[in-house]
Amino acid sequence: MGCVNWEIYVRTFIGLMAIFVAPFCHGLTDPRDVSAANSLYASLGFPPLPGWVPLGGDPCAEGWQGILCVNANITGIVLPGANIGGVLSDNLGDFASIIQIDLSNNHIAGSVPSNLPVTIRSFFLSDNQFTGSIPAMLSSLGQLSDLSLNDNHLSGELPDAFQQLTGLTNLDLSGNNLSGQLPPSMENLSSLYLLHLQNNQFVGTLDVLQDLPLRDLNIENNLFSGPIPEKLLGIPNFRRSGNPFNTTIIPSPPASAPSPSPSEALPPVLTSGFTPGTSAKGPSAPKISNSTRGGKFFTAKRVTWIAIAGSLLFMVIALGACLFMSGCCKGSQASNKIDKRHEMGAYNAPKEKPRRNESSLKPYNHTGEVSKEAVLRPPAGYGKSSLRLKPDDEWDIDLKGVATSSIRKEDHVIDMMGNNANVLPPPSPSPPITLKRHSTKSLNSVKSFTIAFLQQYTNSFSQENLVGGGMIGTVYRAELPGGKLLAVKKLDTAASRQLSDEDFLELVSGISKLRHANVVELMGYCAEHGQRLLVYSYCNNGTLHEALHMDDEVHKKLSWNTRIRLALGAAKALEYLHEVCQPPIVHRNFKSANILLDDELAVHVSDCGLAPLITSNSASQLQGHGYGAPELECGNYNYQSDTYSFGVVMLELLTGRKSYDSSRPRGEQFLVRWAIPQLHDINALSRMVDPSLNGMYPSKSLSRFADIISLCVQAEPEFRPPMSEIVQNLLHTIQRDP
Repeated sequence: MGCVNWEIYVRTFIGLMAIFVAPFCHGLTDPRDVSAANSLYASLGFPPLPGWVPLGGDPCAEGWQGILCVNANITGIVLPGANIGGVLSDNLGDFASIIQIDLSNNHIAGSVPSNLPVTIRSFFLSDNQFTGSIPAMLSSLGQLSDLSLNDNHLSGELPDAFQQLTGLTNLDLSGNNLSGQLPPSMENLSSLYLLHLQNNQFVGTLDVLQDLPLRDLNIENNLFSGPIPEKLLGIPNFRRSGNPFNTTIIPSPPASAPSPSPSEALPPVLTSGFTPGTSAKGPSAPKISNSTRGGKFFTAKRVTWIAIAGSLLFMVIALGACLFMSGCCKGSQASNKIDKRHEMGAYNAPKEKPRRNESSLKPYNHTGEVSKEAVLRPPAGYGKSSLRLKPDDEWDIDLKGVATSSIRKEDHVIDMMGNNANVLPPPSPSPPITLKRHSTKSLNSVKSFTIAFLQQYTNSFSQENLVGGGMIGTVYRAELPGGKLLAVKKLDTAASRQLSDEDFLELVSGISKLRHANVVELMGYCAEHGQRLLVYSYCNNGTLHEALHMDDEVHKKLSWNTRIRLALGAAKALEYLHEVCQPPIVHRNFKSANILLDDELAVHVSDCGLAPLITSNSASQLQGHGYGAPELECGNYNYQSDTYSFGVVMLELLTGRKSYDSSRPRGEQFLVRWAIPQLHDINALSRMVDPSLNGMYPSKSLSRFADIISLCVQAEPEFRPPMSEIVQNLLHTIQRDP
């Protein structure tokens, strides 16, 4: 008994000491945040997250995985795709200063907490197992700017709780079981830029959205009805198929004539808004009169109108016959005129050359003339790739047996119908993707694979063929007959739902035009049975991340000159995307894991052109992994942000360290923060160099390499140089110190 009492006394003493000492300790995590983190860890079922403990601890000082801090305050929890289960408790609202929570792409169940931190700005719970309704306490989150609850099992109606959310810019509730009408308070979302409500059961009209500054609206596959407000039709990216909208417009009677009763109405042949045998419905339909005038009067009027109608009809037929006879007499002359018009039109255009890379895949709204991802052909000889696609006859030789039969013309997802099938049909609301009757002009350089073919040569996407994964999907190795290898990127559900069928084909078309020696080549694609996959050439030496941090054999080959050439290859890829492609392309996911190495250790940058699939919550992973530029905290991303990420990759090449390493002391976990103060100190710089180089590098070359890094990781985007300047600086470094 004495031992038990002594243990109680000790615990009480330690607890009292913690209470009294904590306020006087500087640099330690706010006790309120520690308690909230402990409660969150418990509700999630104590997942294996490095650094996390169920009681106490110091998240900011100890660098718990996914915890972002400013001084002693937890400002973010970023754990997307961390294989987390459990539930979220209402203790989430106990965090004192948190502004970002990203727990997307996990297995968290239960309901969305009703007690959320009032300081939150970005809240991402997409692609989990949440059930129940959306809490009405959203009205208290006045600082909220981004909310993603898509791809869960939420149900019920939306709460009328949007009055105070005037700063909300992105709202994604797609892929749930939500129902009911859109609440009136949504008209207060004066900053809303993106709204995704597709694949739910919403009903009613869209009137509440018509005055919002929307640029991206997706309401596909719901039960919305009524006419579409005219203002919404001007939204640049508006997807609305799969709804029973009433778009019929019934003309009003002529203003100069009195409103007729039903017996006075014109026959159907003269009334454009009606069909024989049916009555008009809706607010503009003529009302039934209760007039007490005699039946003989109405009969006479009806006869009069019919007589007038008959006369008019006879005159129209007679006039048509005359025109027809005149047309027959002048047929040959008209034919000659048509032929001349075709000769001078868009078919041949003898004087004006057609744009080489104009996509034949028109968007659904037919407002754009050029594909978003269209790429201007670079100057002759620029970036000539050794990985050119082979002609069709050579391809069939490589893919014999089942492979050949799987990709013959009759199995192609796109129907080869000739050169004039340039217009896409409206997207189908049905789950399977059918991409028939499209022009193949812009896709003639890539193959269309079938799911059966890719399953056969990835062994049904087995674990042993899994190469890696990232923000938008997983990559598998496919080995074809004869030993040819392909990399198959299987887009995950969240990424696939970002694009309609037409947008996906347009994306494929844009990527297929990328031709550069340092950009991974797209070999084909697959769009069947609701699946979307991209097929690339395969690089045998894995990624730069693996070479630097995991593969000792390849790491030994990374001499100083080799590292400079790797940086140069990656810089040329970004230069091509930023400054040669038209329109320019932002990578948005540049990191060492997306830099592939072939047998000769040449660089091939992957994920080029996939920026449209990267959501704001996915992009936040760059920040947590140490590649994100400072402007990402404000939701901004541009070409200079790619330059910053490139600078981080150069730091990895210089130091051999990871961009973020939670196993290191707190001050050294984020590579940029640790390295920047030392880049201009030659002694400190020499101590930073990867020890595996054993001092085998020229000091001048090292100093110039550090100068380039310093320019790339400037805090202000406008001070970072363009990639063409970086390429020249790296070339100069190699030339001066071969």
